[in-house]
Order: sequence, then C-alpha cells, then structure tokens
Amino acid sequence: MNLDLQGRHALVCGSTQGIGKAAALALAKMECNVTLLSRNENVLQQVIKELNTFQGQKHSYIVADYSNPIALKEKVEKHIAEKNVFHILINNTGGPPAGPAVNAKAEEFLTAFNNHLICNHTLMQACIEGMKQANYGRIVNIISTSVKQPIKGLGVSNTVRAAVANWSKTLSAEVARFGITVNNVLPGATITARLTAIIDDKARKTGKTFNDVTREMLSEIPAGRFAEPEEIANVIAFLCSPAAGYLNGINVPVDGGRTTCL
Repeated sequence: MNLDLQGRHALVCGSTQGIGKAAALALAKMECNVTLLSRNENVLQQVIKELNTFQGQKHSYIVADYSNPIALKEKVEKHIAEKNVFHILINNTGGPPAGPAVNAKAEEFLTAFNNHLICNHTLMQACIEGMKQANYGRIVNIISTSVKQPIKGLGVSNTVRAAVANWSKTLSAEVARFGITVNNVLPGATITARLTAIIDDKARKTGKTFNDVTREMLSEIPAGRFAEPEEIANVIAFLCSPAAGYLNGINVPVDGGRTTCL
C-alpha cells in the first residue's frame, strides 16, 4: 500500500492544536513537507519544531486569520509564489459557539459561513492550479458528524457544516479528472479544547456537573470513550496518500460508532 508523501507539500489549517496539529504531525511522518496555518505565530513556532524532518522535509508556517478571506488568500498565494505549490489542503477551523438554532442571530450564521465555507473555498482556489499541474491533489475538510445527523444544541454549526459538505461533494466531481480528490472527515467527540467547551456549556445550561455531562456523552458512544486527535489524524493522512486515490466525494465518520445512520 502506497502511503508515501515524499516530495509533496501540504497546507494544514488550524494546526496549532487538536486535530489540526495531529494531522500536521501525521503528514510529516509520512515524509510530507508541511506548512502550518494559524493566527498565533508564537504557537506556530513551537509546533513546527515538533514536525518530523528525518527525511529532509522542509516545513514552514503562515500567520493568517480567517476573519479576512481576502487577506488569507493573498498570504497563501504569496507563499506559493515564493516557495512551493500545495498538493494537499487540510481545511480545518474551530466550530461556532454552541446553542439552539432558534436563538441564533443572523450574524452568527454569517460569521460561521465565512469562517468555514468561504475560507475553505478561498484556500481551494489558491491551491487548485498547483494541484492540477501536478496531476495530484488531496483536499480534506474536517467537518463534523452533524452533516449526517444534526447534533442537539449546535444549531449554527449543524447548518453551516452541512453547507460545507455539499460544497465539497460538488467540487469533488468537478476536479476528479485532474487527479484531485475532495473528501470530508467527520470527527465524533474528540479530546480537544472544543469538546471541553461544549461540555462546559452544556453543564452550565443544564445545571449538571462536568462529569455528569461527560458520562452522558460517553453513554452514546458504542466504543465507550472519546477519540484521541491522533485517531482522526490517521484517517486524514490516509485520505491524503496515493493509496486513497479512488476515494472521492465521501464523508468519513470517525466517531466510535456514535452516528446511528448509514
């Protein structure tokens, strides 16, 4: 099975913590050259030191904020012009605040739509020509199992992530002939700062303890535990490999069996 990414270049967004960081580490171990993207330069400088360089990989980072898609695109295009094209794009950013859809303000939907779909689209457009020229491209969007089964209390997230999933499916058919695949990884409850925030929010709203909410969430997962970020990253890395070249336009739940639909 060909998992070799030697000579390939990956742009990994939201890569200073959680699943994004784990994905960057996994790709570097597969001999990929990784460019980290996040808004915190101090943390980027620390994470880049953790990336594997045993096979001479050259890693870099881009400091950018998703609040300005135009500036984001300009920074990525500048990097491509000065250094290298990207064969792999990992779209990943933190989810919107929790809360029911009925109480959400219009601005919350617009902000989430901008941070997720518009920025994903902007980054794809910046990277796609290089992928076409190489006849090799992997776009992996880290979304949520809510695209298959909406999650109670995440109204804005459920809505916007479904839009990203449909954008991804549409795009996958348009670029497949260029050797480019577009797939979505749908993490279940994963041990990250995002999960802690969700549990805290639910505990505050229900009057339950953090541990009580945690036990309730675990009871819904057949595996009986939360995922480690590395477990999600392993699936992301596989989808980026040559071995996954005929997987295109799919949603891959990595959730310990929690999602009840097919």
